[in-house]
Amino acid sequence: MSQSQPVLLLTGASRGIGHATVKTFSDNGWRVLTISRQPFDPRCPWKDAERNHIQLDLTNIEEVEAAMPRIRDTAEGRLDALINNAAISPKSASGGKIGSLQMAYRDWLHIFNVNFFSAILLSQGLAELLTESRGSIVNITSIVGSRVHPFASAAYATSKAALAALTREMASDLGDRGVRVNAVSPGEIETAILSPGTAEIVERTVPMRRMGQPREVAELLYFLCSDKASYINGSELHIDGGQRV
Repeated sequence: MSQSQPVLLLTGASRGIGHATVKTFSDNGWRVLTISRQPFDPRCPWKDAERNHIQLDLTNIEEVEAAMPRIRDTAEGRLDALINNAAISPKSASGGKIGSLQMAYRDWLHIFNVNFFSAILLSQGLAELLTESRGSIVNITSIVGSRVHPFASAAYATSKAALAALTREMASDLGDRGVRVNAVSPGEIETAILSPGTAEIVERTVPMRRMGQPREVAELLYFLCSDKASYINGSELHIDGGQRV
């Protein structure tokens, strides 16, 4: 690895926005470290992908804490960006929304461990490396963090709202170290997480009348982690085709 090559650590890298993000950063010369609960997939085409993959179950917070030395070792002393993208969004047995009164505490905790607590633990454990590089943290929130959605579970929506608040707090805490912390809030992006009926929502609520593509989110993430975004801190950038309006 070149000492001048920037390094990204990305969670939830196995599909959708995560997969597009790996490709975008890799194509622009970054070394990309990936975290996923899945083992390395040999179909991943980017250079040194297997060596840079860390299999880790983010639902297990003790495992995340125990993995921090291994993650720092894999980074080999340099980290320029952390993107907290991993998330789970459960559905009912029939594929529908799970409301706030329908989910047990252990299930709420399971979702928050992945969607929220893993983000702060990774940020805490990697803050020193990010400070050395004057790097960037980006948290992937969601449009459902600010409004009720017909498909997103209450626990998923609440975890994303919490992550948006955490972004502001971390931006304040880390700003004097030169570390910028921002959030990206996607709307209806064409990934495997979407539910049947999303096309109707897009037609009814998105002024651009189309879904977003994972590469469009990935390009925004790349911008936020670059020097071109050097004075953007504590912001939540919406990429939703105008859906929030």
